[in-house]
Amino acid sequence: MMRPDDSITVLQGVGPKKAEAYARLGVKTIKDLLMLMPRDHQDRRTAKKIRELVPGQTALVRGIVVKSNLAYIRSRRGQMMHVTISDDSDLMDIVFFNARFLKDKFPQGKEIYFYGRVGMNRGRLQLLHPEFSYGVQGLLPVYPLTAGIGQNEIRKNIKSAIACADQLEGCLPEDMVSENALPSLAEAIRLIHFPGEPEDITRAKERLIFEDLFVLQTGLLMMKITKNRGTKKTASHEEFISGLSYELTGAQKRAVSDIAADMASEEQMNRLLQGDVGSGKTIVAESAMFRAVRSGQQAAFMAPTDILAKQHFANLKKDLGRYGITVGCLSGSMKQSEKNEELERLRTGKTDVIVGTHALLQEGVEFSDLGLVVCDEQHRFGVSQRMTLNEKGESPDILIMTATPIPRTLAVILYGDMDVSVIDELPPGRKKIITKAVTEKKRDDVYRALEQVVENGGQAYVVCPLIEDSDAVEARSAEGVYEELSKKFPHLTVRLLHGEMKKEEKDEVMASFSEGRTDILVSTVVIEVGIDVPNASVMIIENCERFGLAQMHQLRGRVGRGSRQSYCMLVLGSKSDIAVERAKVMTESDDGFYIAERDLDLRGPGEVFGTRQHGLADSHITGLISHLDIMETVREKAVMILKKDPELDDPENLALREAVEALYGEDMTMNM
Repeated sequence: MMRPDDSITVLQGVGPKKAEAYARLGVKTIKDLLMLMPRDHQDRRTAKKIRELVPGQTALVRGIVVKSNLAYIRSRRGQMMHVTISDDSDLMDIVFFNARFLKDKFPQGKEIYFYGRVGMNRGRLQLLHPEFSYGVQGLLPVYPLTAGIGQNEIRKNIKSAIACADQLEGCLPEDMVSENALPSLAEAIRLIHFPGEPEDITRAKERLIFEDLFVLQTGLLMMKITKNRGTKKTASHEEFISGLSYELTGAQKRAVSDIAADMASEEQMNRLLQGDVGSGKTIVAESAMFRAVRSGQQAAFMAPTDILAKQHFANLKKDLGRYGITVGCLSGSMKQSEKNEELERLRTGKTDVIVGTHALLQEGVEFSDLGLVVCDEQHRFGVSQRMTLNEKGESPDILIMTATPIPRTLAVILYGDMDVSVIDELPPGRKKIITKAVTEKKRDDVYRALEQVVENGGQAYVVCPLIEDSDAVEARSAEGVYEELSKKFPHLTVRLLHGEMKKEEKDEVMASFSEGRTDILVSTVVIEVGIDVPNASVMIIENCERFGLAQMHQLRGRVGRGSRQSYCMLVLGSKSDIAVERAKVMTESDDGFYIAERDLDLRGPGEVFGTRQHGLADSHITGLISHLDIMETVREKAVMILKKDPELDDPENLALREAVEALYGEDMTMNM
């Protein structure tokens, strides 16, 4: 008897090569195969009349074979099968290349169903390489593919394995199933693979989405309520706060208070600090580092790039150094002898705060007593990284900062295991960035404004979607714009920056711009997480329709950091409805959270996802996003279960525990 845990090779026709191909789809067992969800369903229930067909559409056609012949053609396409079919409305052609194996498939007078994209050849409708069958196939699932496996093979294999669905144990509580009129897991799997009506697909998806969200939220809550024991940090941050030359905003004060309460607790802090560019997240993080050091421990600050790490190092040395706190830096550009000296100071406790990139997680970096880790934006900083950090110290407190506002609806999925502080106001005196959207016709006006700002002492970014010109994509490239601006403004210093440049070259270009030696920096989105250049006051985004709202908001945040009035110019290469709508949102709002919500509405979670590691594919998250209406239901149930059984040890919760461990990794609660 076949079982869900059996290898996929127990199926007839699945040998080592097929198993290797299936593995690329994440399918190794019969259970994996049954859980391979269709990406779509083709409706092959109703055939269209030939006379109703329109070139370019995909359709099901039923016809009687009028004639068929196999002809040899002089090309790599080998032999061609040409079939003519008719219904009571018209004739049409069916064509297959490399088709010797089809020579007996289309006998004259046979009724056959063909499914494919309708084309036109010499004035007559045709289907090129359609799928075919000898009867109605209903609603047919369409699966993700990889080299070596076709749709029909997957359908055949799932049909052979579907009897095992009854052995799969769902993890939803019975009251949740009955209250929401959900099918059993076995029934949902049968309905998703072999639906009779569109309603079957809807019912199946609802059950599977409930299951996914319930497991996801239970795991996140387990991490949240089973925090590691940390070290209480009872020193005060008041000396640091009172020493500032300005007063914190109300939002900053609330964040400082949240973090202080976490650090004074015996549980490990695991907090996300959200706030727009320029909202003052770093000073809040500095108060936490001050508290950690005054409590006798060390702090680490991780930045996304080497050059940004150096900039943070300079600021921390200035802000914390005056209190006798020793700040060190580990940089990729340091000599090995310098690195060794810094590593020794860190190991022996002579360095209180260390600044660097993710290299701080590597072997060989040892702390005397690590008590706090601050991680700057844009890191894929998930469970495995936190486990590594736990090994660097005794469960150090963790503070993750992000300048990408996460919509509330998405944050409950991506950061459900973390406490969240939001800085939703900017420091007083910051000038609003004037944002305008223009078409190509206004380019001369944009360039005149650019020249005027630079000649008055300012600096400018020009961001392009491509590195170099492409025949396949109609958009302006960084290389092309760099050449254009260099010729147009020979009296100005124009530099080029993109991701394919060597690291040393990128650092030199960024340093030149930061130090004011470059007037105009033409770049790709590599500067999205860049450096703080207060003198930069113009941001031009070319082909803005090729950027998401969240990304444009991040780019706009590169300017407006100094006393100059700053501008953001969005150059539209397309006037499509969605492009115009996105430009309208940007010109009307500078509220990062509102922009993030609109980005989610217009583009889905792709722009936001990637800031987190979860074990879920982006496409799976996308599916969950569209069912957030049931999030509260599953979350409430997960909370109730974990209050009674925090480790999910009770017999009725073992299936849930197994599902959570399968998603997040075994023994995750112990490792966290």
